[in-house]
Amino acid sequence: MSMKNYVAACALALCIGLPVGGGAFFQQAHAAEGDVFNPQQRAAIIEIVRNALKTDPTILSEAIQSIRQQATAQQDAQAKAAVRTNWAALSTAPSYAVRGNPQGQVTVVEFLDPRCGYCRRMAPLVDQFLTKHPDVRLVEKVIPVLGEASILEARAIYAAAFQGQYDAMRRRLMEDNAKPSMERIRDIAKGLKLDLARFEKDMANPAVMGLLATNLNQAQTVGVQGTPTFLFGQAAIAPGALDMAQMEQFLTLAQKG
Repeated sequence: MSMKNYVAACALALCIGLPVGGGAFFQQAHAAEGDVFNPQQRAAIIEIVRNALKTDPTILSEAIQSIRQQATAQQDAQAKAAVRTNWAALSTAPSYAVRGNPQGQVTVVEFLDPRCGYCRRMAPLVDQFLTKHPDVRLVEKVIPVLGEASILEARAIYAAAFQGQYDAMRRRLMEDNAKPSMERIRDIAKGLKLDLARFEKDMANPAVMGLLATNLNQAQTVGVQGTPTFLFGQAAIAPGALDMAQMEQFLTLAQKG
């Protein structure tokens, strides 16, 4: 942080009642200063900034941007630390939810919602990525975060897994544009030749709800903000829709460890 931004940030903190000496974004710049400013120093700093803002209004906006950037960096560091701490659980899933090479040298975790438009658009790209990189093991974590329709479809996906049709159900639902309903799900299940009575019973199976709860808890633990979100090993967290070039860049980071 530049001295100009530092002074503005100090004044901003003082104005909203934050302790200037304690924030993480002040620690480096404030290392040579005392722990706190006395009342006269506080007043002087605020007066300096007030006068500076009259001639250069960009000072405060630059300071806020700097603070935001450092806060984001801190959040990223915390998320990566959470990934490292919880990697054994994050990289584990039932065999039917593991795609690509089960013995692959690099594990990529994808958090997805079957109703998510970005997840749907990325699905063919993920297929291409796995074909192009046979050393990748992809672990899917379905997280229903977009409401009741997402929950309904997520339950159907995991219920179909009990009859060996997890991947087929996931693909059919994510490719289908009909309005979500139980009747639609029954039609898809019929097309997959599932035992409907067993399928509907399994949709309410506590094991299915447990899988979804586990996925959601893991997503929360590493700070997933939306879908899709990819974990490229323990090296990178990549939220949002990606293109092939971006996926390969993140894969390179994961391969380097």
